[in-house]
Parts: sequence; C-alpha cells; structure tokens
Amino acid sequence: MLSEPRSGRLAAWGNALLAGFVSPDDAALAIVGDDAVHRVEGLPGETGPVGLTLALGRMRALGVTGYRVALPAPGHPLGLSGPPDFNARAFDAEEAVVASGAAYGLVPEVYEAGPAGDVHVEVVWHCLPVREAPPADVPSLGEAERELAEALRDATEVLSRLDVAASGPVAEAAIDAYRARASRGVGETLAPGYPPRAVRVLELAQRIGLLISVAYENGHGGAVSASEMAARGEALRPVERVARRAQVAAYNAYVEERERER
Repeated sequence: MLSEPRSGRLAAWGNALLAGFVSPDDAALAIVGDDAVHRVEGLPGETGPVGLTLALGRMRALGVTGYRVALPAPGHPLGLSGPPDFNARAFDAEEAVVASGAAYGLVPEVYEAGPAGDVHVEVVWHCLPVREAPPADVPSLGEAERELAEALRDATEVLSRLDVAASGPVAEAAIDAYRARASRGVGETLAPGYPPRAVRVLELAQRIGLLISVAYENGHGGAVSASEMAARGEALRPVERVARRAQVAAYNAYVEERERER
C-alpha cells in the first residue's frame, strides 16, 4: 500500500497524455519510473510486444478516452468488471488498468532480469478484452474521503491499543521514506490534470497505508497473545480495504469527472 502501484502510474499519466498535459515520451518515462523497460503485448494490430509510447498511441487510436485502476484482493474484485479471464489475471497481479471508450484492459507481469548484482525490473503489460460494465465497489472521491477519515482514526486507535505504534528501525525507515517522498510536494502524487481533491485523497490513503505497513512489518509489538494478534488483524483488514478503495477512487477521478461532464 505504501508504494505506488504500476497500474496507478499508467492510468494517471495515460490520462494526462489523453488530456494533452504531457507528451507521449514524458508519459512513458513517468510510467516506467525506476523500472528498466515496459512493453505492451497483445495489442490489436501488433504481432508482438511494443514499447509504451507506441502502445499509448495505439490505444488512443482504438478509441480509448481514459484509464481506470483496479486493485483487487482475495474476495474483493475492486475496480474489475470482467470477463473471468481478465479478472483472474488481475487477481494474480493484484492490479490492472481498465480502459474506457474501448473495451480493453492491461495487466502487468513483472520480471527480474540481469546478472547477480545488476538485476533490473522489466514489465510486460498484457492487453486483453474487458467487459463494458461499471467497475466493482469503487466509491466517489467524496465517499472515499469520508471513509478514510474514519479509517485513520480506527487504525491509530487499534495500533495504540495493541502497542504496535511506530517504533524500531523498520518503522523509522518506513516513516523516513514516506516523509522524503512527501517533501517533494503533493503535486507529484498524481499526474497533471487531476483535481486537488484526488491528490488529497491519495495522500491520505498512502498515509494510512504507511500505518498498516508499520503494523505488519514491526513484528507483533505488544500484541503477544494469539487473541491480541487476531484482534489486530481483524481491525486492520477493513482499514486496508478502505485505503485500497480510496486509491482507486483517486486514480479514477479523471475518468469520473469527464463522464460527469457529458
């Protein structure tokens, strides 16, 4: 939850490209991020994998007008609309991008390549047909913001009660990483063209994600009994679900806003 999903980068910068805020090359660079290379496989009209710049242009030519994010988890098909084959791939990857305007979706497959000591990450996005239907369980930005405010209170309360508040080197490193990223400015959280409320919602979702990461990575803390550990898990699961819903709502805000304007 703390790290930005690749599907989020592709949707955000793909939407910025469609809106004319960035060039194709700049969008592709932002999507790749720290990875070595991204390719897209299965595009209609192509016999093999192609680069991101070409793929984004081809998706536009196919009629794509926007990109949504899906972040499914077991028992929660968040952002998906089918069919089963696409959903199964998305569940395996724990993320996907669903286009609007044309019935296609993209699911990332991540590889590590290179010799020991010089390993790099390559990503292949599989382009597959999707069902044109409302995405599952995606809230509006307003709903997501209200849910997050409650979730933040719940997360803070349970961590304090079970004595798994931020402490120790792992927790401190996670908090330092979050602060370093935040110091670059909230404007970098999403691509150009997104409404300020979407930026705010995504920032809060990432903050809650930090708390969840600290709770899970910081050992058992004071929750030494089986019942206390079970209580922590029970309390954090719905909070994590709310944070994922909010992430999706933030990334999808561009498409939702365009559809309201029609």
